[in-house]
Amino acid sequence: MKKMELIAPCHFGLEAVLKREIIELGYEIAEVEDGRVTFYGDADALCRANVFLRTAERILLKVGSFTAVTFEELFEKTKGLPWEEYIPKNGKFWVAKAASVKSKLFSPSDIQSIMKKAMVKRMQERYHIEWFPEDGAAYPVRVFLMKDVVTVGIDSSGVSLHKRGYRETAGKAPITETLAAALIMLTPWRKDRILVDPFCGSGTFPIEAAMMAANIAPGMNRSFIAEEWDNLISRKYWYDVLDEANDMVDTDISADIQGYDADGSVIRIARNNAKEAGVGGLIHFQERAVTDLSHPKKYGFIITNPPYGERLEDKKDLPQLYREFGSRFRRLDSWSAYMITSYEEAEKYFGRKADKNRKIYNGMLKTYYYQFLGPKPPKRAKGE
Repeated sequence: MKKMELIAPCHFGLEAVLKREIIELGYEIAEVEDGRVTFYGDADALCRANVFLRTAERILLKVGSFTAVTFEELFEKTKGLPWEEYIPKNGKFWVAKAASVKSKLFSPSDIQSIMKKAMVKRMQERYHIEWFPEDGAAYPVRVFLMKDVVTVGIDSSGVSLHKRGYRETAGKAPITETLAAALIMLTPWRKDRILVDPFCGSGTFPIEAAMMAANIAPGMNRSFIAEEWDNLISRKYWYDVLDEANDMVDTDISADIQGYDADGSVIRIARNNAKEAGVGGLIHFQERAVTDLSHPKKYGFIITNPPYGERLEDKKDLPQLYREFGSRFRRLDSWSAYMITSYEEAEKYFGRKADKNRKIYNGMLKTYYYQFLGPKPPKRAKGE
């Protein structure tokens, strides 16, 4: 397949992390916008992005972009896109999602309906047929409207990329795998350093960290809708990328990654999830309250998603919880703590102002990523 543009949506506020990942995979960035990064690549890039990117929500094959302020204009310009280059005669196609921000066209259902009609009209003219069986591979279309600019892509991932395939069940208020990976990447943590999550729930932070440490690609154990796109991507590309991913795995490493939670039932879920992810042997999970947080070594990291108290009846418990968390953290020797929370008084009760604070949207929820930085460990002498 010729060079194309690929769109990788991500959490708002984490575009720089995803951009760095894409560059490290070897691809050229075309554009960075709120909530997505566009880059150049070929069929191999589409496969590798789906399998290797930890912080992207999905990978879209960009069909085109244009300005539209009326539904008639939307119809004509959608019809003007080369749909027949992407969707075969028997392809199943629909506009799976439309999102509109600061645009004159704002009704998702109308946008979806009109664009589908335009796609049908275009392909009727190109394929010289009136009716499409749509019994072949699926080509779901996703469209973003931002200030009247319409960007159109075909979703190659299917199920969102945060579904790694290891988390069959989750604890309460789970954090997504893609967000957890991005937050870990925003810290200086590396696999030879200690990592503890004292509110681990179903284990997402420790599992994502362990997968990074063992070089396990996040998309190794799942499927993608584009695997059926035989008209665009040879099955050989997928086999080659999975071979590449398998060759990189190294679970014969030593790691100090720990997950605690006061709820024993979610600890059992976390252990099972870690096993499914192939990192069960790299993480120590334990039923333990935050009041028992301790570690004998220096220079460790806490990366965590403590309770937010989204329900009013839970909010009364938060001051004491964050107070205890801060108290236990201060007893650790030279540690750093990173926590994501929507609780506005987190710093007050934690007992320390964050050295850095990053606003991140977790879905529609505005959260803060508080970063309490400890001293850097002394540099190791060569050979150590």
